[in-house]
Amino acid sequence: MNFLAHVFLSGKDEETIVGNFIADMISNKELSFYSEGIKRGVQLHRKIDHYTDGHPVVLKGVRRLYSKHRKYAPAIIDVYYDYLLANHWKEYADEPIEEFTQQVYTILMDHLDLMPDSWRRSLPNMIADNWLVRYREIYGMKRAFGGMRRRVSKPEWLEGVEDTLNEQLPDLTKEFHLFFPEVIQFVNTELKNLKSN
Repeated sequence: MNFLAHVFLSGKDEETIVGNFIADMISNKELSFYSEGIKRGVQLHRKIDHYTDGHPVVLKGVRRLYSKHRKYAPAIIDVYYDYLLANHWKEYADEPIEEFTQQVYTILMDHLDLMPDSWRRSLPNMIADNWLVRYREIYGMKRAFGGMRRRVSKPEWLEGVEDTLNEQLPDLTKEFHLFFPEVIQFVNTELKNLKSN
């Protein structure tokens, strides 16, 4: 899953949220320099990714996208799931998405000194453009995929990715609602295990 789902699944601990947010930019060697709370967030992020990547419901969607989008299908599904979470937010969260994301932005800015250099530069733009809330709009999807196109070796495999979302939306929505309660339950167990270690 992408940024919105990861921070949503982090719980209320600030360092866990930060660690989960920056996890993809932290190597195992660098992890030793961080606090236990940040480490917990990084570990949680990796556990969520592993669980998601192997989940049979998620894999159904990945397989449908593979013929058109090839090796990027799993990453595309991650972004689609943020779109679905943002659009079905009230089914999973007690507070409005706008309040939640403002709290997350404040936490991330309060820990800006812990961020890798690239995020220190990018985070103010992310907040100004309200990326986490914008995931519920096609505009937000275009921005996310535009960034992805600049980073990948085969950007042509991302052609038509917004159209694919519209075509696949009924199946993706059904699959998301099967998967997301299960990942919430998985994360609740993992957070208890990480805190007890």
